[in-house]
Amino acid sequence: MDGSGGGTAGVTGRLANGKVRDGKPRLLLMGQRRSGKTSISSVVFHKMPPPETLFLESTSRIQRDSMHSFMDFQVWDFPGQLDFLDPQFDVENIFGEIGALIWVIDAQDEYLDAINRLNTTILNLQQSYPLINIEVFIHKVDGLSEDYKFDIQRDIVQRIQDELSDAGFENAPVNFHLTSIYDHSIFEAFSKVIQKLIPQLPTLENLLNLLCTNCHMEKTFLFDVLSKIYIATDASPVDMPSYEVCSDYIDVIVDVSEIYGWDRPQEVLDDVWREEALPDAESTILLYNNRYIYLREINKYLALICLMKDDCAARKGMIDINVNIFQDAVAKVFGFEK
Repeated sequence: MDGSGGGTAGVTGRLANGKVRDGKPRLLLMGQRRSGKTSISSVVFHKMPPPETLFLESTSRIQRDSMHSFMDFQVWDFPGQLDFLDPQFDVENIFGEIGALIWVIDAQDEYLDAINRLNTTILNLQQSYPLINIEVFIHKVDGLSEDYKFDIQRDIVQRIQDELSDAGFENAPVNFHLTSIYDHSIFEAFSKVIQKLIPQLPTLENLLNLLCTNCHMEKTFLFDVLSKIYIATDASPVDMPSYEVCSDYIDVIVDVSEIYGWDRPQEVLDDVWREEALPDAESTILLYNNRYIYLREINKYLALICLMKDDCAARKGMIDINVNIFQDAVAKVFGFEK
């Protein structure tokens, strides 16, 4: 996988219109009013506690947030009442740098109008933006029973696919996620969305597979620390309990680092791969089931988190050597130089 380039521009890919992406990819949050778009953005990207989102006002204009991480991207929150297909709007300006269209549907409300608007949007965008990633968040499922929320998901999926098929758009590339801001499902969904914007993903997954094999690890994640989104994982299936404990561990480390951490010099802040930025920045904790969590800072944005069995202490030297090799490889994949 080609990882050429420098800085965050080393992460490149294709836009929805087929052109090579050169700027910051956009995640467009769209849907009906009060569907939960602003709450999602606030919880995932601004660390707002979920209960506080109850006091958020409805969005009245497009809100643009720039996220600075291993890959700079933008999150655009669209008001539900905005008709962006109106001729007065510059469609190219809105969708020209799109990374993914995230359509939020409130699972606890009437959703037929939301489905109709989504299908209209998809059909209007297909000609100019054939490669668009369409992600449907079936949101606010935390208050629903397991059977009921899966019934709603099946109904929404069937309605969307049937309407698009009737319009001549067979096998529409639409992905569906059950989400809630009150558990880790919203972070899991965003992880899958962000991964599609990373052309280096297959290489990262191969590196994590090798790390798992060489160090006898059970599961590995490469996390974006700021958002708790995992940008890559190994080939073994992701089970939510493992992901949740790793995600919560990041919160613990971040909170402790804010109290006892060290201030990075400005020259280190300007260079994410400076070796001085990583003075033994790692942590290990023993879980109740005799498994270990091993965390290693890869750079100021990324952290490697591994789940291992209780014999890892005897293999600490081998693990450190392999993780150092992994860190160097990740730097090369993204086109950075240490």
